[in-house]
Amino acid sequence: MANRLKDATSPYLLQHAENPVDWWPWSDEAFAEAERRDVPVLLSVGYAACHWCHVMAHESFEDPATAALMNEHLVAIKVDREERPDVDAVYMTATQAMTARPGRPGQGGWPMTVFMTPEREPFYCGTYFPRQNFQQLVLGVSNAWRSDRDSVQEQARYAAEALASNASATARALREGAGSGFLSGPRAATAPGELSELSPALAALTDAAVASLTGDVDEQYGGFGRAPKFPPSMVLEFLLRHAARTGSASARRMTEQTLEAMARGGMYDQLGGGFARYSVDAGWVVPHFEKMLYDNALLARVYAHSWRRTGSPLARRIAAETCDWMLRELRTPQGGLAASLDADSEGEEGRFYVWTPGQLAGALGPQDAAFAASFFGVTGPGTFERGRSVLQRRAEPADPGRFESVRAALLAARGHRVRPGRDDKVVAAWNGLAIAALAETGLILDRDDLVSAAQDSARLLARVHLSGGHLARSSRDGMAGVSAGVLEDYACVAEGFAVLSGVTGEARWLTLAGELLESVLTSFSDGNGGFYDTATGAERLIYRPADPADNATPSGTFAAAGALLTYAALTGSARHREAALAALQVLPALAGRYPRAAGWGLAVAEAVLAGPAEIAVVGPPGEPTRDLHRTAMLAAPPGAVFALGDGTAAAVPLLAGRGLVDGGPAVYVCRNFACQLPVTDPAELRAMLSSS
Repeated sequence: MANRLKDATSPYLLQHAENPVDWWPWSDEAFAEAERRDVPVLLSVGYAACHWCHVMAHESFEDPATAALMNEHLVAIKVDREERPDVDAVYMTATQAMTARPGRPGQGGWPMTVFMTPEREPFYCGTYFPRQNFQQLVLGVSNAWRSDRDSVQEQARYAAEALASNASATARALREGAGSGFLSGPRAATAPGELSELSPALAALTDAAVASLTGDVDEQYGGFGRAPKFPPSMVLEFLLRHAARTGSASARRMTEQTLEAMARGGMYDQLGGGFARYSVDAGWVVPHFEKMLYDNALLARVYAHSWRRTGSPLARRIAAETCDWMLRELRTPQGGLAASLDADSEGEEGRFYVWTPGQLAGALGPQDAAFAASFFGVTGPGTFERGRSVLQRRAEPADPGRFESVRAALLAARGHRVRPGRDDKVVAAWNGLAIAALAETGLILDRDDLVSAAQDSARLLARVHLSGGHLARSSRDGMAGVSAGVLEDYACVAEGFAVLSGVTGEARWLTLAGELLESVLTSFSDGNGGFYDTATGAERLIYRPADPADNATPSGTFAAAGALLTYAALTGSARHREAALAALQVLPALAGRYPRAAGWGLAVAEAVLAGPAEIAVVGPPGEPTRDLHRTAMLAAPPGAVFALGDGTAAAVPLLAGRGLVDGGPAVYVCRNFACQLPVTDPAELRAMLSSS
């Protein structure tokens, strides 16, 4: 049996390379083999940090008897959803549609299990199946394929056509949902007069979203909705920006309550920093223990933004610790940031992170163990499974010195445990998010090491992922993977590069951002102001995905809108601003019904309503320029963009004509390239920005 996964760049695929299952990677050859053998295809989709993926792998894919059934009756394809988000999106939509029942929405998740024809048309979908159920399912599918082929193929053809038709109808409905009073067609307001006509509609939309979120907030525990609770990173960024622009007490309260609740509960690693994927309970006590780069990049940035707005010591600490965790746990030898840490170690979910009172005593001795148990909420019955507890930090310690000593001792003791596995592939989009977070947090916290890490990640993306205007989705060990970048990759990397340019003054990053955005405009456009998630020349699936709704990360559409707006503000490009605003035409229909799925689009709308402010910092290298630069970043209004130069050359258009003042550093605060008088004093700059 050929080992077709052994050379994969995906650690998830490599985990399955030695299975007795005759796995194929997603490829034309796999579907041709299914046609040659006249058998259906099994598509199994997961990711390396997925707990239930490991469970199904151990129960079924590592079991010789189950593997023999699969090899006899199917062509089995294994896909890493993080490498192929387009394949994952298309067949997850099929899974949710096929598992829906009257009065009950469909179920999705990973592992995703899809049976399809050699023409890639799905006819039966599900998620995790226990071994016996899965064996029966394989035999049932095989029997139906042999004895009722016409019915199976007809069902599959109908499903594929319905999915494509629904995708098209949904895109059209979202476009038309704005009505004539918001945006019409691909053209949007670009000039100040046109923007003034657009502003009331945008402002009303953001106000309505805040009102809707107020009705959905968990007043007791923070966050939105019921358990399980995922970190609402993009929504919190929107609420922060809305509160800064309008002074909304409601927006500020929801943001601060949720940020504090997440940081004090068990979803945040109270010893080593970093957030787990989500909380299984409403109170943020017990997490699903996998840790993802994208969550931590988004959360580090929103905590940093919260600190600069509120001065909260908690927000500052969490921003710094989360960035430190990314660098300590996820940095690769090539300078990128790895995708995730596993939920499991030694075959058990959460084993690395949880504690019993006895384990505390073994690490600390009786007196400090009693202190730690009380402070961190470690009990005899436990808050997790089998008498084990997840550490929480519900208040600040009365004795900080003792607390730090205990925390360090527990962290050292935990270091002797078997660590969770790491998915060390570098995903372009998620590194783009991390570049923006590390660069901004590094500047406002005066941490050069964070900015340097952002530069290292950007250099890796430019050197390995970017070639001839095309962006590879992932890399591993400095080698680009075969999967093409999708819209979120181009948009998030462009945004990260633009932010890095404004922090470091290296104009090359803005140039590269422009190249990526040119690909967005020419290869991803749907011709109506919106975007597809895959490029024009990408592999054809049963339909071309175009989902503007946020998920765990900003949607490609809203990420593109934000990056285009940033680039327009730095360059004065009306074309990019027009495209940014046109991409927001889906916002009324989406945010009006479910604002939690439109957080990043609403955050971009807040940037539009704020201008955005264009802040040009000029001055020779040195502390005076650095002080002004940092002051500007700390006091900047929502969605502000930055350009940094030495006052001579102007590689970034925003810097053109913005010179030194009396030979010294200065800051120009502009909108639509019309600037106020330059400011040279940090206190005066703070006052100017706070009133803008």
